[in-house]
Amino acid sequence: MTTTDTAPVERDRAVAVSEATPDPRMRPVAEFVEVVKDYPTNWLRWGMLRAVDHVSLTIAPGEVFGLLGPNRAGKTTLVKILLSLTQPTSGTVKRFDQPTTNRETLKRIGYVHENQAFPRYLTATELLRYYGALSQLSTAKIEVIVPILLEKVGLADRAREPISRFSKGMVQRLGLAQALLNDPDLLVLDEPAEGLDLDGRRMVADLIAQRREAGKTVLLVTHLLAEAERVCDRVAVILGGKIVRQGTVAELTNQGTTSLEETLSPIYAAGRTAVSAAAFNG
Repeated sequence: MTTTDTAPVERDRAVAVSEATPDPRMRPVAEFVEVVKDYPTNWLRWGMLRAVDHVSLTIAPGEVFGLLGPNRAGKTTLVKILLSLTQPTSGTVKRFDQPTTNRETLKRIGYVHENQAFPRYLTATELLRYYGALSQLSTAKIEVIVPILLEKVGLADRAREPISRFSKGMVQRLGLAQALLNDPDLLVLDEPAEGLDLDGRRMVADLIAQRREAGKTVLLVTHLLAEAERVCDRVAVILGGKIVRQGTVAELTNQGTTSLEETLSPIYAAGRTAVSAAAFNG
């Protein structure tokens, strides 16, 4: 009586299943497919303004992705769509391989708005405790993490001062601490350098580098090209609601022989001319 060794067959089957099943860690953290967002231009909804025009892009795990463009290009609208603060007119958006209707995925995101609006009567410590509770962190965890974060953003010596005494830059630093409370897998920074001095900008760059080293993902939304060039792995340029360039920083700077500003300035100028012409003709 002979027996058949099934081990090779089982190994081949396991390999086939492994190859057919994508590693969840490699699935996009965020994905936009042909996304459109229209806003009515008046309350009668007779006219529509297209803020985002068939945008497709993906943000991979562990990368620092820059979304670049001048003011009113559509950057913040894309962020609002990603965070479910507004809905796309058409197209598909996913967070962590889930539709944005799955709000559980928001627990894995930290967000820094360019103009923070915190209760000014609270102290920095009280504010972080409050947001820690909203994030469902344990009291013990909050008591440990709050002083660490205040130290990280340079506010340890102002921990017990009311926010009403804070400068814009200090409020921005506090916003960064608040966004890190839940150790997010995706940190969304919308113009994080707004109001910060040189030391504050260095702090943001160091923080971004630390997130990358920890395997976390960062979405940096900015109009500061030099800032993006220093910290980003890949960037997408949006003008008039459309993605006009996309690639690694090395690709867009010709392996460092030119700067992002030199590469993108002609594109920005052409985009502004096209938008102005469309507005005039419309």
